[in-house]
Amino acid sequence: MEQQTTENYRAQNKKAWEYSAYEFWLTHSGPPAERAKEAVENPLAMLKQFAAYFDRYEGIRVANLCGSCGKKAVPLALLGAEVTVFDISQDNQRYAMEFAKAADADIRYEVCDVLEIDLERYGDYFDVVFMEGGILHYFHDIHQFMKVCHALLKSGGKMICSDFHPFTKIMDFLNLEQTTMGYFDRTVFQGEMAHARFYQEPIRSQMPKCLYRKYTISEIINAVIGCGFTLKRFDEHPAWDNDQVPGEFTLIAEKCLSQ
Repeated sequence: MEQQTTENYRAQNKKAWEYSAYEFWLTHSGPPAERAKEAVENPLAMLKQFAAYFDRYEGIRVANLCGSCGKKAVPLALLGAEVTVFDISQDNQRYAMEFAKAADADIRYEVCDVLEIDLERYGDYFDVVFMEGGILHYFHDIHQFMKVCHALLKSGGKMICSDFHPFTKIMDFLNLEQTTMGYFDRTVFQGEMAHARFYQEPIRSQMPKCLYRKYTISEIINAVIGCGFTLKRFDEHPAWDNDQVPGEFTLIAEKCLSQ
């Protein structure tokens, strides 16, 4: 695919994530009312492996960055957390709020650029900053992104960052049909949205593209440390369809009590 850079990459990514996203969630996650029944019945199951990284739920404030359709925000709220989703897509917000209403879960949803979150309002506000599902590649300056995560947390707060394993740069272990490259390649490149593969041509070819920047393990860890976090844990997880290769990771970091 054509490689390029742009100062307006976040506007491009917003355009992509507002292209029929609501309809996509209806088709692949089901109507919000049906998804709500599943969440109410067993919210912990909907958190999947991430449940192990939360010390508690009741009364904590959680910032769910790029929280998409609310798939983790709603179960967290049902478990007693005060959850605020920050996401760039109004379509994602629409599905998430319908999902939350059907589940009788109270979540706040801010449609905004994560790098432009109102820190006068939300700075030092959250006990946990949580992200999952592969979001780091949407931000082309990982240090800037981690500074926002750090600023959102209270002193002693925790960041739970789960993402695609950097080894997926060199081989498509998750079968996402995305561009691969050299492990140390720092190129910003144009690629399909993660769910474009679910569409048939010619719709797939008409979908707006995103602009990605993929990182190495050391770039991610050094950005976390460089922004003032204390790294507490780094877990690697196998690919979805092959337990012999890495597919995802989860990183746990804390904001020092003195900061």
